[in-house]
Amino acid sequence: MTPLEGIRVLDLATFIAAPLTAAILGEFGGEVIKVEHPDGGDPMHRFGTATDDPDRTLAWLSEDRNKHSVTLDLKSPADAAKLKELVRRSDVLCENFRPGTLERWGLGPDVLLELNPALVILRISGYGQTGPYRDRPGFARIAHAVGGLTHLAGMPDGPPVTPGSTSLADYISGYYGVIGVMMALRVAERTGEGQVIDVALFESIFRVLDETAPAYAKNGIIRSREGRMTRQVCPHGHFPCTDGHWVAIACTSDKIWEQMAVRVLKRPDFAASHPKTRDRLADRATIDGAVEAFTGAHSKEDVIRLCTEGDVPCGPINSIADIFADPHYAARETILRVTDPALGEVAVPNVFPRLSETPGRITHLGPDFGDWNDRLDEILADDGQIRRPRAED
Repeated sequence: MTPLEGIRVLDLATFIAAPLTAAILGEFGGEVIKVEHPDGGDPMHRFGTATDDPDRTLAWLSEDRNKHSVTLDLKSPADAAKLKELVRRSDVLCENFRPGTLERWGLGPDVLLELNPALVILRISGYGQTGPYRDRPGFARIAHAVGGLTHLAGMPDGPPVTPGSTSLADYISGYYGVIGVMMALRVAERTGEGQVIDVALFESIFRVLDETAPAYAKNGIIRSREGRMTRQVCPHGHFPCTDGHWVAIACTSDKIWEQMAVRVLKRPDFAASHPKTRDRLADRATIDGAVEAFTGAHSKEDVIRLCTEGDVPCGPINSIADIFADPHYAARETILRVTDPALGEVAVPNVFPRLSETPGRITHLGPDFGDWNDRLDEILADDGQIRRPRAED
């Protein structure tokens, strides 16, 4: 048994955000049908590192796992009619077109909910379905900038950067999409009524900026780039080791600092002279300098060992090569190796979160383009699969 067994998901989206929501729903048992344009489909097929299959990059294999593909041109009346029949037989629809696109095709939420009143519709876009920016194009890098993250990232005297150059906004929005879908499915089960979920990439970023909003509204504080340290606590940042590696150390409380000073640095005088966060922030050059002198005299492994023995949070700043060699990753099977019939073994992130009784699973990697075209007529002919509001059952 899987948590979402019997739930059918239509994935009309492209690239990462809404497709990630659909992929996670598929990992936990949902049947995910990816609806793609016949002329090339989702650009994600060819985004990222190429494989021997020109339509299945490593990014596609990983991000669109557990899905099956059908090709429909939604501007075509005949294919739009097929989508409508799929909608009647589905529980969730995920899309991330620019706002108004589905409406121009005659497939807006009013039409879809008329076909299936219990349908849950996830709409992810750069700026959301409302507001003066709704029609602007948006990708994750733009959301990082507009949402306030890019302004915070980088060295104090350097330019703003995107942390890790990753599509963080897409992934966070995909997770918010899962939360919204699961809550909306719960309502649909109880009432028979579906609804629309509006996720904006920039808002997903804004939501994770901790206290920046209340700090500005209350005290006029405009946080800026803090580099490898942070302005709120000390010592708390990234420190170099003697072997050229770096570690992260986080003394987020006075108690942890006391352990750092007494047990690790062997400087009980620091614990006495700088007991409170405000004391350390006022003299952070001395405190950070003492920690950096300590790490700079030891190898990465010795720093981690000594901090761990002192009950101080410390971890290596890992490259992907370090991650693949890490025994903790191996013990938890955080990296899963999946065999693809055409391409052989592919390493991908495992399924998260981990459920003890009904865990998720990866049945297959990103599908061949149109792999379920032959099955589409069978699905549309199955009247027993038409979804109806629970209240009418």
